[in-house]
Amino acid sequence: MASLFVIQGSDQGTRFLLDESVHSIGRTQNNSVRLHDTEISRVHAELVLHGNNYVLRDLGSSNGTYVNGQPATERELVSGDQIQLGKSLMLYTGFVEESHEDLADKVDIVAQAAQNDESRIVAALRHSEGSDWLLPEASDSSSPWIARARSNLQIMYRTALAVSHTMDIDQLLARIMEMIFEWVEADRGCIMLKDSNTGSLVPKVRRHRRGIRSDEKITISKTILDYVVDHQEGVLTSDARDDKRWDPAKSIVKLGVREAICVPMQGRYNVVGVIYIDTSITPQRMLMNDGKANRFTEEHLRLMIAIAHQAALAVEDTSYYKAMVQAERLAAVGQTIASLSHHIKNILQGVRGGSYLIELGLGDHDGVAGLGDHDDEKAKKAVDTIRKGWGIVERNQQRISSLVMDMLTFSKERQPEPKPSDLNEVAGEVAEIMQARAGELGVELCWLPAEEMPILMFDPEAMNSAILNVVTNALDACEDVESGKVTVRAEYDPADKVARLTIEDNGAGIAPGDLESIFNVFVSHKGGRGTGLGLPVSQKILEEHGGQILVESELGRGSRFILEFPANPQAEIRQEPAQSRPTIASADIPAGDLSDLSSH
Repeated sequence: MASLFVIQGSDQGTRFLLDESVHSIGRTQNNSVRLHDTEISRVHAELVLHGNNYVLRDLGSSNGTYVNGQPATERELVSGDQIQLGKSLMLYTGFVEESHEDLADKVDIVAQAAQNDESRIVAALRHSEGSDWLLPEASDSSSPWIARARSNLQIMYRTALAVSHTMDIDQLLARIMEMIFEWVEADRGCIMLKDSNTGSLVPKVRRHRRGIRSDEKITISKTILDYVVDHQEGVLTSDARDDKRWDPAKSIVKLGVREAICVPMQGRYNVVGVIYIDTSITPQRMLMNDGKANRFTEEHLRLMIAIAHQAALAVEDTSYYKAMVQAERLAAVGQTIASLSHHIKNILQGVRGGSYLIELGLGDHDGVAGLGDHDDEKAKKAVDTIRKGWGIVERNQQRISSLVMDMLTFSKERQPEPKPSDLNEVAGEVAEIMQARAGELGVELCWLPAEEMPILMFDPEAMNSAILNVVTNALDACEDVESGKVTVRAEYDPADKVARLTIEDNGAGIAPGDLESIFNVFVSHKGGRGTGLGLPVSQKILEEHGGQILVESELGRGSRFILEFPANPQAEIRQEPAQSRPTIASADIPAGDLSDLSSH
């Protein structure tokens, strides 16, 4: 599906999916692509599907529409085009044609022993050795052109490495400026980037040649900067006074700049900044240097333009990456808010229902107060109504408390607080607490403690939460099953030094396609009853104990969850989380339906 991704502007990080034949773009709510940009018209432009591509049409906007930096009234877009409306810059991604060609039949990898394979390795080089040829050699002294070419290649190679080794723009620009000063005799240098909101140039890196005071303020000619940005050309000036491009009243002449190179940081479509170096001289130095060769040449200018282009691409890539990360964060926040809002709304509806019954009971009780013993039956009925309402409120208070605790447990980076504990006792408490819930659902809950269970080092409170979440899921899975049964069994394996808790149910089981997602946050199959936090929380607790949760399930037969962690009778608990993901398998077992595999 085609899309527009905002990479610059107030809506940075927003992606608009293009799923209609016509999309309008503007700043009002009626537009399918709405941008919060005051420099965009109410209805600025439209996208019209034409074949497999969209055609962008400007609808008489005040500030115009630009594609890849060029004004456009109507233009068919191709994937990768950048659309500029006001201060908003969007990246267009077109339809991707799927290739159904099977390349396995077109490429043949033969074994070494094959008769037709007569190839042999005649040379091999490491990465570091492969780049050594870029370094000038003594034998090149007879050919200055070869030595100069190798030097230029070495500079571009080092620039490419600097660009590829960091996503930190400040580090990248500082390293590029260092390489420039190693290569050319400049007195001062500065790299400036365009501010995405104002369009003005903002200094990011500055540098002085050794021997010049580093605290000296760099004064850069606005004349040069304006020329480079407006014309998108790099400039080399050997003497500003004699350069016909500069007016005698311009700042470059007044500043006494004799030599300067300023190049645009030209990205894929726009200028993102400039690189500036110069040699500023006093009148005394100007007299001393008369007759000497210039430090800067056109070759320097060409290489500076190439370096600036590499830096600009890196700046753009980093900006796109940050925008995508922001988009993912916003999507995650939106998913979280939507999910929590839904569950909190349901809980509040339950609280309102209970409050209504309490108010109704209180009203009935007030109506019969003081009328004598013959109205005891009405008074009793009013009190029963109050108790029923309070029970509903109390249950919903527990639900919202569990929701908040699950959120805190999942989001908080914590270390277990191990203490000598009995796993039989912890799991037995969960089974005892859940007996009432099992009775309400008509499900048999069977608890089988281990015959031999030593005192282990683990966090009993955290482990209680992990077990409670899984047992709750198992009971809920058996709600609609005739003769539903949940079995909780504790085991201790002295050979493998593992403590294990198995929770089986005989519900409908888990569909194979759902097994991979049951530990994902906010994935729930309980409808409005589940938050999708229970299993992720349980898994996190087991991993904090160096353990894991194993899952076995067969659709229509049931499910088995195995909670296991290293048994440390005396040593402190391991702090490293388990490296492997939960093992998911299919087994022919009489277990239960986890139609919802997330707590509450």
